[in-house]
Amino acid sequence: MTIHGSLFADHSETKGTDPFTLQNKKMLKVFMQYGPVMAKLGSMVAYQGDVRFQNQGSGGLNKMLKSKMTGEGVKMMTCEGTGELFLADLANEIQVIYLENDMISVNGNSILAFSASIDWDIKRINAGSGGMMAGGLYNVELRGTGYVAIVTEGEPVAFDVSAAPTYADAQAVVMWTAGVSMDIRVDTGGLKSMLRGGTGELVQMAFGGQGYVLVQPAENVNTGGAQQTQQSSGGLGGLLGM
Repeated sequence: MTIHGSLFADHSETKGTDPFTLQNKKMLKVFMQYGPVMAKLGSMVAYQGDVRFQNQGSGGLNKMLKSKMTGEGVKMMTCEGTGELFLADLANEIQVIYLENDMISVNGNSILAFSASIDWDIKRINAGSGGMMAGGLYNVELRGTGYVAIVTEGEPVAFDVSAAPTYADAQAVVMWTAGVSMDIRVDTGGLKSMLRGGTGELVQMAFGGQGYVLVQPAENVNTGGAQQTQQSSGGLGGLLGM
């Protein structure tokens, strides 16, 4: 029996050769011969060859404690071996960047994979007085040289914050680059606005400095510190989700 149609030709493997190559917008192809990678636990959808996986949990005792305290972080697995590894996360769109002795600050839920050569840790964000009111904010800092793949719900926009003051909903911000400063802006619209329900845009991130901020077209990124703040205060901090 012969199968007709272009299904297999249209969806054949990509011919790209970069260590991190997009199979399509929602699937990442990793060539394992370039060395081990760290991937989000459960993100493997397929592989060809001999690929082995080891659960790293929250990345060691220190990172595990930080994750429990802050609500930030991501459970990772080490992937090594030979062949090709395919990764995805809930059919979200994937963005690939290459760091060359550089650093980015990323929401933990948005991390899909990165080269094992990249150092990572959970860091408190210096967000000025607004951050203190919100109970503290935390992100995952990725630093060094290697590939990084992050996910966004929908196609994001990258803002050059040096061009103009930039503000974004805290639950839509995915990451920002080194050189970017961030503060929390609490926009109540006055007491009457709060009593009447407000605008729903009470807490915003204000960015400045030099670099880029990546914002996705969906307000569902959980920002670090939410679990801790909601349990302790139930107030303004509970509106932030890091």
